[in-house]
Amino acid sequence: MKNKVVIVGCGNVGMSYAYSLLNQKTAVNELILIDLNKEKTMGEAMDLNHGLPFGPSKIDIRVGDYEDCKDAKIVMIAAGRNQEVGETRMDLIYKNQVVFKDIIGKIVKSGFKGIFIIATNPVDIMAYITWKYSGFPAERVFGTGTCLDSARLRYEIGNKLNINTKNIHAYVIGEHGDTEFVPWTSATVGLTDIKEFISDKEMHYYEDKVRNMAYEIIKMKGNTSYGIGMVTTRITNAILNNENALLTISSYDKENDIFIGYPTILNRDGAVKRIAFPLNDEEEKKYQNSINTLKEAIEKIKDL
Repeated sequence: MKNKVVIVGCGNVGMSYAYSLLNQKTAVNELILIDLNKEKTMGEAMDLNHGLPFGPSKIDIRVGDYEDCKDAKIVMIAAGRNQEVGETRMDLIYKNQVVFKDIIGKIVKSGFKGIFIIATNPVDIMAYITWKYSGFPAERVFGTGTCLDSARLRYEIGNKLNINTKNIHAYVIGEHGDTEFVPWTSATVGLTDIKEFISDKEMHYYEDKVRNMAYEIIKMKGNTSYGIGMVTTRITNAILNNENALLTISSYDKENDIFIGYPTILNRDGAVKRIAFPLNDEEEKKYQNSINTLKEAIEKIKDL
């Protein structure tokens, strides 16, 4: 059986994901591109195919339509309005809700039974909307969450300490947005408490820097794409390789009826388990603030 992935929305994020898949060893062997701009998408498919002789995997890449979702393992959605300079991710909710209602309806109608990965912002809210419109079990719908924020944090700290980022064990959790935060009490470098390496002042600096990094990148280049493309590839590989990988995706919090960035085990069945860990009183308040922000946003959404 083919490990078929469908990308809906072939703009900067969708194509960064496709290019990342092409350049990494992956179990994906069929990649379908869907976008309103058919001519541009045909050009994207041609361009990607021309790189296949130099790629590590053989992938059948072509333009398709929603009927192609029927036998796909994964549908990744990156469609919708981009975040403009001066806009928060939350400003995009109502613009992208209309887009998603149409898209999700067409995907479900195709007979799709796989896993939804959502990259469109505000990602926690769009994952919730996808879950509602699709009627899928919660484990088969999730967003990229704070995976990219966690990667940014590890990059910054690893760069400062001159230590491989893979050995920086620190997460960003909560809303992928202005209320996200770092639970420093659980952060380590290797097996050592991170407080042995950076000061409280530096912790505040890095947390704030990561929280605002997307705004900085958007101001300079208009969008963020490469980082999230690689994050989504990492998520895809965790699913297709049945890795039981622990990633801070935006998974379903049943108690609060929201999707929110939290360490979650990912395998071929989807987001199968959220892994609880201790928070101190200050971190609990920050996490509750994120929860409240997302719940308030959901309460304002109509037609769900």
